[in-house]
Amino acid sequence: MDNATASGLKGIGRNHSNYVIPGLYDLSTEDTNWVLTSSFIIFTMQTGFGMLESGCVSIKNEVNIMMKNVIDIVLGGFTYWLFGYGMSFGRGPLSNPFIAIGDFLLDPPVGDALMGQIFAAFLFQLSFATTATTIVSGAMAERCNFKAYCLFSFLNTAVYCIPAGWVWGEHGFLNKLGAVDIAGSGPVHLIGGASAFASAAMLGPRLGRYSEGYDPLPLGNPVNACMGLFVLWWGWLAFNSGSTYGVSGAKWQYAARAAVMTMMGSFGGGFTSSIFSFWRHDGGMDIMDLINGVLGSLVSITAGCFLYRAWEALVIGAIGSLLCVLAMPLFDRLGVDDPVGASAVHGVCGIWGVIAVGLHDPTDAWGLFKGGGWYLLGIQTLSALCLASWGICSTFLLLYVINKIIPIRMDPHEELLGADLTEHRIRHSQIGLSRAISALAPIQVDLKNIAGVQPIGINPGHERSIDQLRAAEDKLYQWQSYLEQVSNPRITRHKLVADSDITFKPKTPSKPPGNVFSRRPLTRELISDGFYRPNNSELPVIGATISNKLDKDPNFAWVD
Repeated sequence: MDNATASGLKGIGRNHSNYVIPGLYDLSTEDTNWVLTSSFIIFTMQTGFGMLESGCVSIKNEVNIMMKNVIDIVLGGFTYWLFGYGMSFGRGPLSNPFIAIGDFLLDPPVGDALMGQIFAAFLFQLSFATTATTIVSGAMAERCNFKAYCLFSFLNTAVYCIPAGWVWGEHGFLNKLGAVDIAGSGPVHLIGGASAFASAAMLGPRLGRYSEGYDPLPLGNPVNACMGLFVLWWGWLAFNSGSTYGVSGAKWQYAARAAVMTMMGSFGGGFTSSIFSFWRHDGGMDIMDLINGVLGSLVSITAGCFLYRAWEALVIGAIGSLLCVLAMPLFDRLGVDDPVGASAVHGVCGIWGVIAVGLHDPTDAWGLFKGGGWYLLGIQTLSALCLASWGICSTFLLLYVINKIIPIRMDPHEELLGADLTEHRIRHSQIGLSRAISALAPIQVDLKNIAGVQPIGINPGHERSIDQLRAAEDKLYQWQSYLEQVSNPRITRHKLVADSDITFKPKTPSKPPGNVFSRRPLTRELISDGFYRPNNSELPVIGATISNKLDKDPNFAWVD
């Protein structure tokens, strides 16, 4: 890599007549186009996260996890504009090695010479920030109070933005020490994974999670989980290739290299996790082993995506995948219930991805295996330690404060009923809801708010109309049966009562004029002469004795 390219990729500013353009805004027209396009694609990763997480949780919580992903963009993006971007890349005079200060409420005027570059850089960094917060949502799934999570998403911007400035901001102390992280194994994934670990540990396991052992719980929708993997895979290409921050000069070559090495790393990770899963399950393939193995390899390759040779990318991805599938059951043994495995995928593999750069970085022969000595490896290890410590401690503190305002854990009965019903008034069918309601009823749980919620997937208006048509047709059947029987001299009153199950009652003022008899369900054996109703059928079958008009018009209903 030549010096000019290295300077551009590492974000070193360059002079323009009478002012200095920071490396963050050193973008040509082609570079700006590349950065904006990459930002758009990275935002599709929210779809991937949502599908993966909703597929991993039970059906009664799948909408809730999707709503959290929406909230991460809406509230997390808003606070990133308010103060997050300025805490990472602010250019104010009070900026220091720990935090940047300036450029809050970002809105450069139209006449600003850097308006386009500033907006492009902001959008790109915004896509990274929302991704870091979304990682945490999966670890808190199925037992986190939704209102508390909204507050967490609103404030979690600070948890990501401050350490992002350490690594990528020109003020950051890790940046000045020479830390290398191209696309965010540390600032994005390690911070997200550490926060996921802290939040899962603080919330505690789901009700009954370990009552039958440590084996993973059944997935709510394995197909959604696999589709989420594919969408994330697609977005990761833009995540890593876009981090070359342009295609001008020699940057386009490194963008292409980053894409290929990203895929090579995922190949190594997928192969390793497949072999491990076959061995662990006696020839069977566990879905989450493969999914998280691939994702763990992608996290591992992210920090040095265009620095590695092909075989190095395969090895780094394979090691990251193995660390991931080994760490997932270990966290369960520790009692840290992470439904999607975010702590292992993003936390453990994020640490490995940061450290791997210190072993293989060929730039100026910095990597230990490239003859560069121990310095870069020491800096990368220090970076991983600082980021992991910050992510865990700051998340614990943030959730502790939020818990004082809004309890972060759902009530037990709400957890049993599911967040979709209790938080969003969405009632699924065939998920054991009736069993949960009947179990909660004796302990006098207030179920008034959910008693009238209609199940999703049906039109209540249509169902009501069908019930009315059935009632009208049933009444038609009663009258036709009555008229047929009283007009037949062969049927005596005694035989009518015995065979047709029609019992006459005296007409009294207290009864409506139409209720002169009652009828039990009639069977084919009891009624003949072309008039019968099959066993176990709700709809009456009208036979040949009904008028031709009724036979010709199937939509006819007699309503008196």
